[in-house]
Amino acid sequence: MVVATTNVSSPFSPNGTKKSLSTFSPNSFVNVEKGDPVAFRSYWEKVSDKSSVEIKGEEFMSYFGDGNNLCWYMLPQMREAILRIHNVVGNVVTKDKFIVLGNGSTQLFNALLYALSPSDPSDQPINVVAAAPYYSEYQDVIDHMQSRLFQWGGDAALYDENKPYIEVVTSPNNPDGTLRTPVVNSEVEGKLIYDLAYYWPQYTPITHQINQDVTLFTLSKCTGHGGSRIGWAFVKDIEVAKKMMRFMHLSSIGVSKESQIRAAKIIEVICDGYENFKSVGSDHLFFNYTKKLMIERWEKFKGAIEKSKVFTLPKYPTSYCHFNKEFSDQYPAFAWLKCVEGIENGESYLEKLKIRTRGGERFGDDAKYTRLSMIGTDDEFAEMCTRLSNAKRE
Repeated sequence: MVVATTNVSSPFSPNGTKKSLSTFSPNSFVNVEKGDPVAFRSYWEKVSDKSSVEIKGEEFMSYFGDGNNLCWYMLPQMREAILRIHNVVGNVVTKDKFIVLGNGSTQLFNALLYALSPSDPSDQPINVVAAAPYYSEYQDVIDHMQSRLFQWGGDAALYDENKPYIEVVTSPNNPDGTLRTPVVNSEVEGKLIYDLAYYWPQYTPITHQINQDVTLFTLSKCTGHGGSRIGWAFVKDIEVAKKMMRFMHLSSIGVSKESQIRAAKIIEVICDGYENFKSVGSDHLFFNYTKKLMIERWEKFKGAIEKSKVFTLPKYPTSYCHFNKEFSDQYPAFAWLKCVEGIENGESYLEKLKIRTRGGERFGDDAKYTRLSMIGTDDEFAEMCTRLSNAKRE
């Protein structure tokens, strides 16, 4: 028997007292370059018993999950969980859409590039564009693939070719947290991919249900379970969905049943909390808990930035959140810092402070910018703020 649980190393001793967090030596680096979403671990520790699953040795041996579904490897309970959480949050229209399940949204992004490209390779692959600053992995993935079907076309705001294109709209955006809409101005009608990895209540107000032909979501940024490698796409056009399924079949023959079972249980715990709100109390609700955590981190982070007077941050609008039924600010998963005059390279400057970040040029922007993760461990975040608050102009 294999038992899969969400248990992790606890920061608490057996008697419930807080253990001392690991410390950083003056010469050690704080790595906030990566986007490893472990900040929500403390919530899952609180509900460990409810969110654990047991898988017997004879279970889930087949490739197939539901032979009657277009996405034949997706388990019915996974499909139900996906529809249920979007019904609870109200962030996307799911009616009349096909669900394609993937090993994280990165695999689904590759599947969509294949599905949305012309069927016959030509001497001129279709251009894939995104407005700068754009998620750095888009270009990296496309350049790595060296496909005859598609190629990286750069900043969507600068795209002026009257040729077919695919525009990726990331909203809220990675790295700067802004809410995005398409920006390409072309006589040719392009195809759109909406990457909504961060369109969840702990990061941004849910202003409306997004209804687009293709939308991408990932478990990692919703619940923090990046290691489960679960993502899903809502696709309106059945022919696009079929081509995506062809890609999935050839690349991985589906998605792990064990990951699906765990993901379905995690989502079930979240949804049960909101549907039984009166009995559990708001402090035990996932999005309430994680939004509070993000608010606390951003307040501490802004205090460190103000003290240093070395960086500036974007300003975000306050919007009405239909999920929380209140006006709310944004609390992005990443901080997008810009250096003040006199500092030309944000990544290099922070490297001297032993803070590892991802520089603006990786995102198609100026080197004055750099991205820092707000969703790492507690001790990483605390050390980052301490070092930032001590930063001084050169």
